[in-house]
Amino acid sequence: MPDAFLPPLLGGLLAGACAVLLGVALVSSRRRREAGGILARARRDAERVAADAERVIQEARRTAEANRAEAAVAAREESLRLREALDQEHQRRREEWERRERRVEEQDRAQERKAEDLAARGRRLEEQEGQVAAREQAAAERHVEAEWLVGERRKALERVAGLSAEEARRELVQRVEDEARTAAAALGREIKEQARREAEREARRIVSIAIQRIAPETTAETTVAAVALPSDDMKGRIIGREGRNIRAFETATGVDVIIDDTPDTVVVSCFDPIRREVARRALEALIADGRIHPGRIEELVQKVRGELDKELVELGERAAYETGIHGLHPELVKLVGRMRYRTSYGQNILEHSKEVAWLAGIMAAELGVDVQLAKRGALLHDVGKVLTHDTEGTHVELGVEVARKFGEAPPVINCIQAHHGDVPHESTESVLVQAADGISGSRPGARREAFETYVKRLTRLEEIAHGFEGVEKASVIQAGREVRVIVTPERVDDGRAAELSELIARRIEDELQYPGQIKVVVIRETRAVGIAR
Repeated sequence: MPDAFLPPLLGGLLAGACAVLLGVALVSSRRRREAGGILARARRDAERVAADAERVIQEARRTAEANRAEAAVAAREESLRLREALDQEHQRRREEWERRERRVEEQDRAQERKAEDLAARGRRLEEQEGQVAAREQAAAERHVEAEWLVGERRKALERVAGLSAEEARRELVQRVEDEARTAAAALGREIKEQARREAEREARRIVSIAIQRIAPETTAETTVAAVALPSDDMKGRIIGREGRNIRAFETATGVDVIIDDTPDTVVVSCFDPIRREVARRALEALIADGRIHPGRIEELVQKVRGELDKELVELGERAAYETGIHGLHPELVKLVGRMRYRTSYGQNILEHSKEVAWLAGIMAAELGVDVQLAKRGALLHDVGKVLTHDTEGTHVELGVEVARKFGEAPPVINCIQAHHGDVPHESTESVLVQAADGISGSRPGARREAFETYVKRLTRLEEIAHGFEGVEKASVIQAGREVRVIVTPERVDDGRAAELSELIARRIEDELQYPGQIKVVVIRETRAVGIAR
């Protein structure tokens, strides 16, 4: 390369190098500025994050303090509640112990009085024994004297009357026979009068059954249902503003809602057990749901009524399956299920009907007659009782009508129609249904009666038996189904014992009302006691 070109080339190279260095310097300066800005922003962001973190920490500390204070307050309240409950339990137990101590003291005083009475009776008995011994000795002396006088008078009478003792005996027997004939005629008249009284008593029994169907002795137990409330505040919600909720509920269900001073309890009252059950379930559902207003009430009542209808069908199908009966009309199955909520003398009609079906089936099998017919007639014999609240007529008439309506055979209808003896029996199975119905209804424990009434009846049975002459002791056994009467053999002979059993039975029929039968057993025994010394 010529030397002439070197200076310009070197100058160009130097200028390019300077330009490059200048560009690099400018880029480096810009990047340092950008890096400084980024660093400043990062510092500001870090400061803001630190401030936010400090604020969150402060808020967390304040929340923790508030929660700690609330927990302390709740713990104190729970402690106070537990202490109050413990105090109440302690007070209750103390009162219970005090009542028991008072009862024990009263029993001790009663026992002391009884002991004193027994001691006094013992002293009186000792005195009476002395008097009786003296009287027995005097009686023995008088007996000897009386025998001598009787012998003397007999001799005197024979001399005066001109008759021997044998002739006088025959005349006496003739007179006794005449008196017996007169007594027999009087007894015949008494039997006729008794038959008339039996007819009147049967009429009274029919009237009493009609009354029982509407208002039995257990009315309070079979026409009301109690619903437990979580608190007394719920009563106000059930009543609603100006009573609109309770009016809507009573209108939808057809029952009476009784809200009284009984704590945490509302009573639902209705003569129809189905409506009462619907109301009870609907009220429990409303209490559990918490939303109580007229619209919700109507919705829940309809829902519960549908559920209960399905349950009644299931109950009827289960009863038919358990008793082995097939081919019942669906409406009859539903009526059988409704018997679950119907009682008679406190006895559940569905359980009673199943029991009658089993008894009738067993007896039919033993006799070799139609078991299915006996069971079918027995299961349906009281089906009319579920309709007596809605339709006029006796349960027998209603049962016959509904059985004909749903295509039951004439022998089954006769079982229903004749189980109370209203019409003649047309088959052996009909007689078995009536017998099984009597067995199920009259057995001890089948039908409920109040404890006080039961005790009064047993006491009255003993009083009636003790009211007759010659009765030494009377005891009621077999849950009031049998009365055993022990008579004094010296005062009551065998003939009088048989007559006494009939008289006691007739008086029990006249003065008492009872389910089933009561057997009267008169026991007369002669005891001879010898003492070997």
